[in-house]
Amino acid sequence: MAFSVTSSPAAISGSSFSRSSASSDLKIPQIGSFRLADRHATVNLSQKRCAVKPVNAEPKRNDSMLSHAATTSAPEVSEKVEVEDFEQLAKELNNASPLEIMDKALEKFGNDIAIAFSGAEDVALIEYAKLTGRPFRVFSLDTGRLNPETYRFFDEVEKHYGIRIEYMFPDAVEVQALVRSKGLFSFYEDGHQECCRVRKVRPLRRALKGLRAWITGQRKDQSPGTRSEVPVVQVDPVFEGLDGGYGSLLKWNPVANVDGKDIWNFLRAMNVPVNSLHAQGFVSIGCEPCTRPVLPGQHEREGRWWWEDAKAKECGLHKGNLKEDGAAQVNGNGATTESDIFNSQSLVTLSRTGIENLAKLESRKESWIVVLYAPWCPFCQAMEASYVELAEKLAGSGVKVGKFRADGEQKEYSKNELQLGSFPTILFFPKHSAKPIKYASEKRDVDSLMAFVNALR
Repeated sequence: MAFSVTSSPAAISGSSFSRSSASSDLKIPQIGSFRLADRHATVNLSQKRCAVKPVNAEPKRNDSMLSHAATTSAPEVSEKVEVEDFEQLAKELNNASPLEIMDKALEKFGNDIAIAFSGAEDVALIEYAKLTGRPFRVFSLDTGRLNPETYRFFDEVEKHYGIRIEYMFPDAVEVQALVRSKGLFSFYEDGHQECCRVRKVRPLRRALKGLRAWITGQRKDQSPGTRSEVPVVQVDPVFEGLDGGYGSLLKWNPVANVDGKDIWNFLRAMNVPVNSLHAQGFVSIGCEPCTRPVLPGQHEREGRWWWEDAKAKECGLHKGNLKEDGAAQVNGNGATTESDIFNSQSLVTLSRTGIENLAKLESRKESWIVVLYAPWCPFCQAMEASYVELAEKLAGSGVKVGKFRADGEQKEYSKNELQLGSFPTILFFPKHSAKPIKYASEKRDVDSLMAFVNALR
């Protein structure tokens, strides 16, 4: 494994680190010791900034990211700093800039923290880390199924920042067993969790066992269903760190409160390299078989695992975002108490009886277009403006526009009788035909929806 290292000229001068120049007799300082489970910790912070010593090879079967640091010849000076309660710290930093949050994270954890880089717009994290002037580390999960463009982007990022990304790989024996028993694309049939567990979650778990904190690019607006309450810093609810046990690992999310458009404004302003897939319509980027471009009116996470429900769109790296009381939502059982959507006087809200009667009619006075939705679904939320505009345009035209909430107790009926596959599903009930016609396209802008209606009415 190769460790990513950078520092500003002001932090370390006259020093360069390469694979060939690593010395085995360099002193490895204690960066810090933490006892997070009881919300109290003591940190030993060196007043000298240190850079990471790259390593040519790791000990056999030791896949964790164990820290190695090189120091200057000056004697090490340490001081004890009382670390705040991290829930309180999250509140204090809630309105802070990403740069300030990144600086605080690197200051507190030194060499025991690393940035998780996916090869997408989270390259902004690396730029923020560079701007702090502090040494930092970067790691990434190579699942073996990334897009070629992503691999080329990794190389470009390493050259741009003068760093080495530490790549974590899945266990070859586990991958072999999965593919031999279930094939290369089993996730299309029984869900993505098993494949992600082998290719992503377990390698991440090994990586984090060598750290006391990690930095992610999670944003609240990425997935309203699972990430809407992500704090800027938290005790990781799922993974363990170097000391083991709950509370041994902190998770920093410096851009949690930043809108996606502002991330892109920052990347452009700083002339940061970006993955070429973004120019092809990809927003959220993962493995090649499970990632596709998003279309007009779609939420960015709709390009991931599109064959599954919106509430299940986490690979397991951020499983803690899924609330216990939300498990029924993930599995599709039980409605939520979220505010309703598609609210307009031009829209008709259909009850179970209403949709049943509409479906039974062999001849209708008017044609209908109906969306089957769930208010918690971010993809339904993303098309709300387009669908409301469609309703207003069709008012008085002889085509009724309706909505039917199809989650919870209505989901099984909707699957069996209304062709519900995933949310949202859009049906057109023709005037003189009993069978509804399902809208097959995923372009949910108002022009595409209007073209669908005009072709059938």
